[in-house]
Amino acid sequence: MGWEVALFMMAASFLIQMALAPKQQVQPPTAMEDIEFPQAEEGTPQCVVFGDCWCSDWTVIALGNYRTTPIKKSV
Repeated sequence: MGWEVALFMMAASFLIQMALAPKQQVQPPTAMEDIEFPQAEEGTPQCVVFGDCWCSDWTVIALGNYRTTPIKKSV
């Protein structure tokens, strides 16, 4: 009779946990306007790197070819 009680307690615990769990908030997808890239101000000296390099101080000078139309799922 011990395993029946344990099974009942496990099922009851699961149902209580599911009932009291916080509901997830649906967030809208991130748009390009929501992302804040650090950009250089006019007159700030910029380093030019050719090839692969690790640079600890970086600045976004240009953004390239980001998709602005939604992706459509075809069936």
